[in-house]
Amino acid sequence: MKKKTFLDKNITRREFVKKSIIVVGGVSLAVYAIKNSLFKDVDTISTFTFRNDAPEELWKWSREADFYSKNGKEVQCNLCPRGCFLGPADRGYCRTRINKDGKLYTLSYGNPTSVHVDPIEKKPLFHYLPGTKAFSIATNGCNLRCLYCQNWDISQKKPEETKFFDLLPEALVEAVVQAKEKDPALSSVAYTYSDPLAFYEYMVDSAKLLRKQGIKTVVITAGYFTPESMKELARNVDAIKIDLKGFNEDFYREVTSAHLDGVLEAIKIVNKSDAWLEIVNLLVPTLNDDMDEMRDMSRWVVDNIGKDVPIHFSRFHPDYKLRNLPATPINSLKKAREIAIEEGINYAYIGNVPHDDYENTYCPKCKSIAIERIGYIIKQNNIVDGKCSECGERIAGVWKL
Repeated sequence: MKKKTFLDKNITRREFVKKSIIVVGGVSLAVYAIKNSLFKDVDTISTFTFRNDAPEELWKWSREADFYSKNGKEVQCNLCPRGCFLGPADRGYCRTRINKDGKLYTLSYGNPTSVHVDPIEKKPLFHYLPGTKAFSIATNGCNLRCLYCQNWDISQKKPEETKFFDLLPEALVEAVVQAKEKDPALSSVAYTYSDPLAFYEYMVDSAKLLRKQGIKTVVITAGYFTPESMKELARNVDAIKIDLKGFNEDFYREVTSAHLDGVLEAIKIVNKSDAWLEIVNLLVPTLNDDMDEMRDMSRWVVDNIGKDVPIHFSRFHPDYKLRNLPATPINSLKKAREIAIEEGINYAYIGNVPHDDYENTYCPKCKSIAIERIGYIIKQNNIVDGKCSECGERIAGVWKL
């Protein structure tokens, strides 16, 4: 009989709690028993934390966290559906939040480990200020454990484990303003690379300051937030791209260590907000590339958030713990796109396959090219005042600052 793991869908909460101490790389991980008042809605697959792993002292890049509740000296994080329950000196699943003296603190506040300027198309965001650039930042940490993560070297690290930049919110704004003076195409800041949930407070605080300077903000995320934290985020940023990693609960549980329902709820919340929304689905061969699921997902998109939300079907490349799988066949990507269009989605793309016509934006009415792309380069933009220059059909998106 196969031995169960914490990712097995049939493992019970009682069985999971019995497996209370797991040693990974010399770090003790503790699973806490369910407390009556705090654990009513806790994620059943992920209630373990890094026990006694908090630094002895807070550092410059700390801030009291948002979205948590107290129970004596213990705290529960309410930022994502995991609901990590932390005893004194414990660290949360995302590696960035700790219990210090009965308060929850983030250790990812103003200390990005990655800072780059990218084309907005790289995110990918195809219907948001095309041809512009994004000042892109990330700290270490993530609240998922995707087996194919291409940025695992930062997403699976603690904030203090790698070198980083000293860019507290005010300093970040100053750096962006200076960069924009040198390159007027720079129009936004992108919170990206790892999952920005790991540096939530830094993201929201800096986004508020950037908005005062007229600089847009975009978030590239897996969308595994609580409804409350996602609503607050969507109020303060301008665009959010969510990775809908699959349309199967087993896939989410076993490959990402998350749940599908939480992501779907986040997508609906963003769609109801003023933030622009786009979706990416990475097709992983044999794991989430079933075409019936692609059809179900496309129908869900049309029924729940509408036909004008762009969806990008991206090609998987072997990485991290899934190096044994091949790259996604291009025919699979084309079929997924065809299905999306058949189900009524107006803007469906193929990603990670450069120099392909499937990166172009087509008018849903007259089918003419609205935007022609070659990789991250805009070859021609035929959208005038938000409309197709050929037939006058409105093209959904944010086309001007």
